[in-house]
Amino acid sequence: MPAHENNKVVLLEHPSGSKAEVALFGATLTSWVVDGVERIFVSKQAKRDGSKAIRGGIPLCFPIFGTKEKIALPQHGFARNNYWEYLGIVNDNDEVSVRFGLKDTQIPQEARSAWAHSFRLTYTVSLTAKSIKTFINLKNEDEDTFEFNLLLHTYFSVPDVTKAAVEGLTSCEYIDKVQNAAKFTEKNDKVTISGEVDRIYKKVQDKIRLEVGNGSSIQIEKSNLKDTVVWNPWIEKAKGMGDFGDEEYKNMICVEVGSVADWVALGGGQSWTAGQTLTIL
Repeated sequence: MPAHENNKVVLLEHPSGSKAEVALFGATLTSWVVDGVERIFVSKQAKRDGSKAIRGGIPLCFPIFGTKEKIALPQHGFARNNYWEYLGIVNDNDEVSVRFGLKDTQIPQEARSAWAHSFRLTYTVSLTAKSIKTFINLKNEDEDTFEFNLLLHTYFSVPDVTKAAVEGLTSCEYIDKVQNAAKFTEKNDKVTISGEVDRIYKKVQDKIRLEVGNGSSIQIEKSNLKDTVVWNPWIEKAKGMGDFGDEEYKNMICVEVGSVADWVALGGGQSWTAGQTLTIL
């Protein structure tokens, strides 16, 4: 079987040898192995029992990013904090694709009250020899328009974060959350990490590149998403997180595609699709 569920985790295997794992909790992709190398970071301290969002992988931030004063939801919303339904294999030809679903009737009443809309999310993960696609389809099942944020909070594994670099953000305006949400324009050809970084880059081109630092690179291609977040907690923030090792900041970088600087509006009865394709170069 190219994909099967075991103990609330769906395992994908491609004939090339590439592999992936998706936890039903949050539909969080927790592993992507190409050429025998793990490309995705998950903290050794991550909770895997459904008690809180998994620290690492690709958590789905929906319907909010961060916290909102007028919406009483936990940080980054409820999609990453609930069990999704495994909807099975979509195809197993050149790519192995599986699908997951979450609708408003499957989330706790407290969350439904805080964001009182009828919706259906369908999440498709597709694995090839050198790439993985993670795409979301959202159906607004209300009569009225609602607004939301969506972010694919991707944690990449790197040998040494100080040698990693993100290319393709030059000239983009960004909101620097480390500096009280001050706004700047990126002047560097490569964004590197030498301290805490928490930036929302706005109106980013669809293809950017992560230099992993060991000679390999990953192309990050977003679809129907405007923004890209770059994050590393560095020393002090790492020490403050109970589900993250004190030294683990050295081996991860988040490069997260989404639409979070502004709300996305979706009319009643309408559908919206967005996602990313990660490719080993």
